[in-house]
Amino acid sequence: MSTRNDRHLTLEQLRVRIEEGHVDTVVVAFTDMQGRLQGKRLHAAYFLDVALKQGTEGCNYLLSVDVDMNTVAGYDMSSWERGYGDMEFALDLDTIRVLEHLPATVMIQCDLVWLDHTPVVQSPRTILQMQVDRAAAAGFAALAGTELEFIVFDTTYEQAWSSGYRDLTPANQYNIDYSILGTSRVEPLLRDIRNTMYAAGMNVEGAKGECNYGQHEIGFLFDDAIVTADNHAVYKTAAKEIAAQHGQALTFMAKYDEREGSSCHIHLSLRGTDGATVFWDDEADGGRGGRTPVYDQFIAGILATMRDFTLFYAPNINSYKRFADGSFAPTAVAWGLDNRTCAVRLVGHGPSARLENRVPGGDANPYLALAAMLGGGLYGIENELELEAEETGNAYTSGNAKVPSTMREAREAFHGSAIARAVFGDEVVDHYTNMADVELKAFDAAVTDWELRRGFERL
Repeated sequence: MSTRNDRHLTLEQLRVRIEEGHVDTVVVAFTDMQGRLQGKRLHAAYFLDVALKQGTEGCNYLLSVDVDMNTVAGYDMSSWERGYGDMEFALDLDTIRVLEHLPATVMIQCDLVWLDHTPVVQSPRTILQMQVDRAAAAGFAALAGTELEFIVFDTTYEQAWSSGYRDLTPANQYNIDYSILGTSRVEPLLRDIRNTMYAAGMNVEGAKGECNYGQHEIGFLFDDAIVTADNHAVYKTAAKEIAAQHGQALTFMAKYDEREGSSCHIHLSLRGTDGATVFWDDEADGGRGGRTPVYDQFIAGILATMRDFTLFYAPNINSYKRFADGSFAPTAVAWGLDNRTCAVRLVGHGPSARLENRVPGGDANPYLALAAMLGGGLYGIENELELEAEETGNAYTSGNAKVPSTMREAREAFHGSAIARAVFGDEVVDHYTNMADVELKAFDAAVTDWELRRGFERL
């Protein structure tokens, strides 16, 4: 049995480690609507003797709750009326990885299926798999990489909770973008995350400082789209766990404060299922090389669906605080060559030719964001869409159509989109529309500290 790389375990290697006493805990986990890992910790002997043969299950409300794990109305797949039954956690044995920051522990990621073994179509991993399958049917394989930023604080998560997440001390007190000195201050944490993730089967590039106080990024090499999303989900959870072990806290919120937000730039390209380059023609432009028609159609599809699919790129109320002119977070639906003011930035040439989607923030669910990009790009290819003119200047002032500026606007675009329903299906669109409705209702009912400060005495 082959593995994704030599740092993943085969089932037989896992069996040996369990029998020799090197592994006593098996985490089985899936990614929920909010992008979080959910699941169970199984005793290793029970995993081998029972779960591996008979499977393991969990309540279907896990794909029908808000971020506080409250049961909420409006979901067809799960409700009081339907009795809140179970889903099966279908083990993906290609994902067995060692978690060195946890004693004697491995993790296996799962798909979600109903008890009759049909897929739970609302599951983020299934949504992405459907688009990967669409691409394969057209002769393409999707390669992707995510660049995920976070902010580190010199406080514990418990202290942050108790303080209402206010007046926290960032790990750096000034802009440390690309600063070696700035990253050295946080290197014990960054090094631990890098090395732990490498041991867990990820191909780590490196770490760099970012603009906001205490803001950093750890980069990973591209991989198949599903592998990248799997790694992304594990990394977000593990980074928080490792930070807690250091007595620190980190957040992937898209917009923690009024300074720079945290992005999740997503790079995506297609290859032929045989590995052939399909985005670049070395013979184009008189032998100088250039984009292929397929590449242009793919970009055009992502742009054409950008507004309709923004809910999959920006899935939270807070996501939309990040979109501000002159912030390096895009507001214009435009593309440009190495132009960071555009929603879509083209980089690389030859086999490395790819597009970078700059809309998602650090809070994005990687499966949903990649599914939106892949689904939109394939829509462009299938309909042979013509690519609009490149934006060569400042896209913030270009007059192009704008990315939705609120979750409510994105919700309306997604729910009413015939393209979204054709690409993802009604069950998926209605499910995630309800997720937006739940968040909007909760936010509309909340009284914020901003309102209290402005109105308690003076109004």
